[in-house]
Amino acid sequence: MSYSNYIFRKLINGINRLRLRNREFSLFSSNCNGGCICHDLGLPFRSPFVNLCLSAEDYMKFLRQPRIYLAAPLEFCRDAGKAYPVAMLRDITLHFMHYADSEEAASAWERRKARINWDNLFVLMTDRDDCTEEILREFDALPYQNKAVFTHVPRPEIASAVYIPGFESEGEVGNGDAFVDGFSGRKYFDCFDYVKWFNEGK
Repeated sequence: MSYSNYIFRKLINGINRLRLRNREFSLFSSNCNGGCICHDLGLPFRSPFVNLCLSAEDYMKFLRQPRIYLAAPLEFCRDAGKAYPVAMLRDITLHFMHYADSEEAASAWERRKARINWDNLFVLMTDRDDCTEEILREFDALPYQNKAVFTHVPRPEIASAVYIPGFESEGEVGNGDAFVDGFSGRKYFDCFDYVKWFNEGK
């Protein structure tokens, strides 16, 4: 991180923390964007979806029946062929990319699962990890009051779509937590006013 980005990121985070009124929400996310946003806002993690990712199809399975999935035990795969823990939750696969071992991953999952605020829930998805047109439309139709999906091109026909510029030629949204440039402190997901979303919903 450049010194300029470091300074301006602290300023951006400080302003966002002052703006934030709703501080008790839980955020489900298909990848690390949710955890990074909560970290920047200085909030405790009230969701187990931190430092992990899952495919778009598996995320949709979870969102259709979240309480059923969360009631199931994690079953870690011994021969997943990854440098990080991988677990099955019923029939979906969770990639715990930023955990050293299964014990750490399981402990964090259970601890944060217990903190979910079902009455103040936000759902975030990213157009990547084999996300299809059908999945985008199904996500848009899910009965969650507060939902948003980051897309790599404008999608005005998807009511919950949030266009993140900079990934048009890549076919999917890249790392939303990455800095847009070397001096402004802005990250790609700052194109979305997530503080306003948490404060006002929709």
